[in-house]
Amino acid sequence: MTPLLIGWFLALFTFAGDTPQEHTSSHPPPAAATAAPQEAHHPPSESIGSFILHHISDANKLDFQPFGEVHLPQFELFGIDFSITKHVVMMMAAAVFLLILLATAARRNRPGTVPTGWAAAVDAVVEFIYKEIAIPNMGEKAAATFVPYLCTAFFFILTCNLLGLVPFAATATGNVSVTAALAALTFLLTQFASIRSHGVLGYLKHLTGGVHPAMWIVMIPVEFLGLFTKPFALCIRLFANMTAGHVVILALINLIFIFSKNGANPAAGYGIAPVSVAFSLFVYLLEILVAFLQAYIFTLLSALFIGFAAAHSEPHEEEAHPAEPAH
Repeated sequence: MTPLLIGWFLALFTFAGDTPQEHTSSHPPPAAATAAPQEAHHPPSESIGSFILHHISDANKLDFQPFGEVHLPQFELFGIDFSITKHVVMMMAAAVFLLILLATAARRNRPGTVPTGWAAAVDAVVEFIYKEIAIPNMGEKAAATFVPYLCTAFFFILTCNLLGLVPFAATATGNVSVTAALAALTFLLTQFASIRSHGVLGYLKHLTGGVHPAMWIVMIPVEFLGLFTKPFALCIRLFANMTAGHVVILALINLIFIFSKNGANPAAGYGIAPVSVAFSLFVYLLEILVAFLQAYIFTLLSALFIGFAAAHSEPHEEEAHPAEPAH
């Protein structure tokens, strides 16, 4: 549903953005009177759809318009592009931010003392992830092993989500490559938990689905594809939800330029501005809730998938060979 909303908004505003430009081209205003305002907000050749894509896409520069921009270094190693992009900068900033704040909280949370302030907040979140997410879905033994990853994923995703709400910043989790890498980590840990719990033979036996060997030609491809559907859902869910909010905010802001026809009808622009800004602020506040919610959902689903993989029960075998009733 969310990707459909994104596509709908982009398509709508791509067409809508072209209309004022076609209208103004039939009655070209004096160049000296209109060139400066248009270049400050929307270049004449740029549609509103491409304007939105420009702001949510990754780039090799940090955009601080109208104050300027910072170009990032680009380089290749063995034919592979290792250029630093704005989303890479945002991930580095999130890592440094977490390193400082969590190290500070760890120093204050010493054994025998009651944590206060920031240390108490971090302690409460870690305890919630361990007791309310990890143990119910994975059991105490597996929870003790995988809770460091769950805490790392939660704090990193949450920080990236919140940094994307800062003016002039970007949302790294709105990049499908970033969410794919996070989902790949959960996928690897899921397979590790399954092999550690069942052994290599048990892991391979699970791919048969516990059915008759004559059905393996059907069941094995289905089970193999099923291994990748869970991380794919994790990747797309986080990417789509973090992108949708920014698209909606930019679309609402651009209503001002659509109604004003890029300055040709300023009264209409001023008339729609209060409504546009009010709805943008509402969506912006909603984005703060979404930032926390998506970090929680990614952590919860990761714990759930790892817990399923590490479970000792064999549901397929029980269904195929149910226990005989006692006489």
